[in-house]
Amino acid sequence: MPTVPHLPESVSAPGILARLRAETRPYHDALEAGAFNESLRAGAPTAAGTAHFLERMYGFLQPYETALRQHEAAFGPAWELPRRYRAHLILADLQRLADAPKPPLCPNMPPLHTLPQLLGAMYVLEGSTLGGQVINRQLERAGIPLRSYFAGYGERTGPMWKAFCHLLAEAAAPDNADEIVASAANTFQCLDAWINQP
Repeated sequence: MPTVPHLPESVSAPGILARLRAETRPYHDALEAGAFNESLRAGAPTAAGTAHFLERMYGFLQPYETALRQHEAAFGPAWELPRRYRAHLILADLQRLADAPKPPLCPNMPPLHTLPQLLGAMYVLEGSTLGGQVINRQLERAGIPLRSYFAGYGERTGPMWKAFCHLLAEAAAPDNADEIVASAANTFQCLDAWINQP
């Protein structure tokens, strides 16, 4: 079951979106081979496995969101960045108190210093909200309550993804497209190494 799905075929994918879908496919597929996704494919997710996945996801999402916050002015209000921050939902899922130790942070994040680098990473993390909807339903059927993060933006998940794709297509240009694609590929690889490490 996809955790970070590619752009659905039913959605137009001109230019940068088509490149992202095609050129990051191997890294996306490698990420999908992890233990958590295997348990979902087998129809046998566990609370412990879900909690472990969420802890690792927090370790990646928190520094990513910190980088986004540092560059909010470069995006503008149309991107609705404050609505796209979701690391706090993982802490809620894990029922961690404010003074409790937080999960460890990923020490090997992809570079997130330029707008194109952030856009590439956003493609990966925003895309994960679509797969999260499917995972949320699977966890509900399994009686696992750790679902706030996977619920994404709720009923707005589809519209938020489409809005992101539209804005990304507008932001991409011949002089930054390669950097966007390289960043997305790098993000998939770093996330895979962090989440699926032994």
